[in-house]
Amino acid sequence: MKKILVTGAVGQIGSELTEKLRKKYGNENVVAAGHRTQPTEEMRQAGPFEFASVTDKEALEKLVVKYNIDTIYNMSSILSATGEKNPQLAFQVNILGLYNLLEIGREHKLKRIMIPSSIAAFGPDAPIDNTPNETILRPTTMYGVTKVTGELMGNYYFQRFGLDVRGLRYPGIISYKTLPGGGTTDYAVAIYYEAIKNKKYTCFVRKDTVLPMMYMPDCINAIIQLAEAPISQLKHHSDFNVTAMSFSVGELAKSIKEVIPEFTCEYEPDFRQDIADSWPNSLDDSAARNEWGWQPEYDLKAMTRDMIEKLSEKLKPKL
Repeated sequence: MKKILVTGAVGQIGSELTEKLRKKYGNENVVAAGHRTQPTEEMRQAGPFEFASVTDKEALEKLVVKYNIDTIYNMSSILSATGEKNPQLAFQVNILGLYNLLEIGREHKLKRIMIPSSIAAFGPDAPIDNTPNETILRPTTMYGVTKVTGELMGNYYFQRFGLDVRGLRYPGIISYKTLPGGGTTDYAVAIYYEAIKNKKYTCFVRKDTVLPMMYMPDCINAIIQLAEAPISQLKHHSDFNVTAMSFSVGELAKSIKEVIPEFTCEYEPDFRQDIADSWPNSLDDSAARNEWGWQPEYDLKAMTRDMIEKLSEKLKPKL
């Protein structure tokens, strides 16, 4: 990988992925692309930034040619809760946007395209505990439908055209640098902010809701590690399960209370509860561990302590 384009670079994962890739491959070798949200001054100053939507193939193609791109990380996505409010937009961005990138990859013979999927791909008919890599994929959200479609498209372009498309099914992602953008697992980030600012939080899913999760450093390491794995080691391509931990909201709140004793959490489930109930409690990610050596570094306790430390510094009043 010599020249990398990151779409959705201003988002929760894209912003930190761009930073890590620039440190690894050099600032000028990683082009950040966003749609509407203004990038931080740090992102602009560190390396090239361009405004472009994945739904605009012509604009994307110009970037690929201008910067001699050979690898794309497609982090542009309309997430689950937002996708249920606007399923048409989710279809446009998540499916047609990906199609544009795959066609550009085919036409310009790019080296690699990375396409993150999600646990939303499974749906309520899949085994809920230790969900295997190969199982029924029958999601009940537009977000999930787009992710299954993306996995199938990625595998098709690999088999049919020899385009090296790779992807992993992310669990909920927790980070302190950039706020999430409309996902069902957003509570797992918001709870830390509210614990530090107000010492209380009202959660939009039940206390006993269990979902697989991952801390952002593991999230970034996973996709880069997969991108760098020798293709000869891979039996799967666009559909690797990856996870780091599974916990209930109650367990999450308890881990915060151990650091902030006065913290309290209440529960008022809304429409996102039904989405959460359709997703796995835990994942079997043995394929990722066996084929490219995936191994997370953070568990719940380590993540909570790091999140509270970093967020407390971030939210400290500026004098």
